[in-house]
Amino acid sequence: MHIDSRVLETIVQTASDHFFIVDGMGQVLDVSPGAAAVYGMSREALKATTVQELEARGVLKPSISLEVLRTGQPAQLMQVTGTGRRVIAEAHPVEVNGRIERIISRSRDLTDLQFLQDEYALLQRRFSEHLKRSYAGPSEEGDLEADLDSLQVRSRLMREVALMLKRVAPADATVLMLGESGVGKTAFARQLHRWSRRREGPFVEVNCGAIPDNLFESEMFGYQPGAFSGATRQGKAGLLEQAEGGTLFLDEIGELPMIMQTKLLKVIQDGTLTRLGDTRSRRVDFRLVVATNQALAERVQEGTFRLDLYYRVNVIPVTLPPLRDRREDIPGLVEQCLEGLNRRYGRKKLLHSSVWSELMGRDWPGNVRELENWLERAWLSSDGDLIDAPISPSDHRLTQAQDIAGDLSESLPVMLGDRESLPDYLGRVERDVLDDLCQRLPSTYAIADRLGISQPSVVRKLRRHGLAINKSG
Repeated sequence: MHIDSRVLETIVQTASDHFFIVDGMGQVLDVSPGAAAVYGMSREALKATTVQELEARGVLKPSISLEVLRTGQPAQLMQVTGTGRRVIAEAHPVEVNGRIERIISRSRDLTDLQFLQDEYALLQRRFSEHLKRSYAGPSEEGDLEADLDSLQVRSRLMREVALMLKRVAPADATVLMLGESGVGKTAFARQLHRWSRRREGPFVEVNCGAIPDNLFESEMFGYQPGAFSGATRQGKAGLLEQAEGGTLFLDEIGELPMIMQTKLLKVIQDGTLTRLGDTRSRRVDFRLVVATNQALAERVQEGTFRLDLYYRVNVIPVTLPPLRDRREDIPGLVEQCLEGLNRRYGRKKLLHSSVWSELMGRDWPGNVRELENWLERAWLSSDGDLIDAPISPSDHRLTQAQDIAGDLSESLPVMLGDRESLPDYLGRVERDVLDDLCQRLPSTYAIADRLGISQPSVVRKLRRHGLAINKSG
C-alpha cells in the first residue's frame, strides 16, 4: 500500500469525527468505522451504496455531499440520521481540472456533545449568579463611577454589567455582547477596550452585515499588490491586521458569511492570517469582542452558524438588558443626548416638564438608538427654546416617507386609496421607497444610511417586502 494511502486510512480510522469520502458521482468510497453507530449501517454496507440512495432511504436527512455536488461549494448543515441522532456535518469538494472528483465530509454527533453543552450552561448560570450575589465595596463602586467616562449607568442591572466588564477587561478572553438592537453594545465594547491592557492600541469596529459579500475577504484579510482587478499597487492591510495590539469588535457577527466564519475560526485558532494573493502567513494579536442581537444557538441549529465558532466566541457572554428594563438610565441618557444636540445645532434648548411622562413611560423597542432619534426629532420640531410635544411617530413616518418620495424618479401616491388605511398606505410607500433604493444603492448599509435607520432594520424590511439589492446595478 502506498504511504499516502496508509496515512489517509489511518486518519479515517482513528478520527473522532465521522468521515465520508464520496466520488464525483455520489458513490461512497470510504467511511470511518464509527459512522456505523451513528448512521445505522455497517461500514461495508455504506461503501456499497451512494449518497443519493442514502438520502432517499432517510439515512442522511439531508446529504451534505449532494449539497456540495449541487453548488460546487463547501457546505455545513445539521443532519438527522436514520437512527434519530442529530449531527453537524461539513463537506469540502476536491477538484481536478475544474471538476469535482471527491467530496470529503465529516460530521460530529451532537448527542455526544449534549453533556458538555449542559455542563457549559450550568457553569455560565453559576458565573452569572455569582456576579449578582457579589458585593461591590465602596472603593470598587467609586472606581466604577470615575471610570465610566460618557456611559450613563444608573440602574442596578447596568452597574452589574459594567462591573463584570471591568473585572474581565484585563484578560484577553473573548467577550460576546448580547442584546436587542440599539441597547448600546458598541459603547460598552469601547469601554471594555478602555479598561483593558490594550487601551493604547486601536479599537477596530466591523459591522459584519454592512460589508458586501464580494468585498468581505479583501476588507477583513487585506490583499497583496495585483491580487485582483482594482487592487492598489501597494496592497492593503485588512481590518484584522489593523487591530494589531488592540481590540477587534465584530458587530452583528450572526451576519458573517459561512465561508468567512471558517476563515475567522482559523485566525482565532492559529493567530495567523494570509492576505489575498499572498503565500506568506502573518501573525496577528488582538482581543476579540463580538456582538449580536440574534440567538446564535438557534442559528447553529439551522446550520447557518458554525458550532465550533460559536464555542470560540461564547467565552464570556454579557447580556445588555433593554431600556424598558432599566428606566433609571433614561434621565442620564436624555441629558447627555440633549447636551450633544445643543452643541451640534448651537442652541440651548430645554425639555418641558410634560415631556418626561412620555420619556419614562414608553417601552422603547428600539432602545437607546430610538430614544436618541426621538429626542432629535423633538428638538428639531420645536420652534422655541422649550421642547414640548414632538411630532408623533405615525406622523413622522408619513412625513419621512413623503420626503424620501421626492427623491424617486417616479412620484409616489400622495392620497389614500379607496378604503385604504394609513398603515396600508405607509406600507405601500415604504415598499416603493425600498424598491427604488434597492435599484440605486449598492448595499443594505447604504440604504440604512440614507433612511436613518439601522442596517438590521433594513434587512428585515426587505425580507418582509420580498425585495433584494440589485447586484447588477
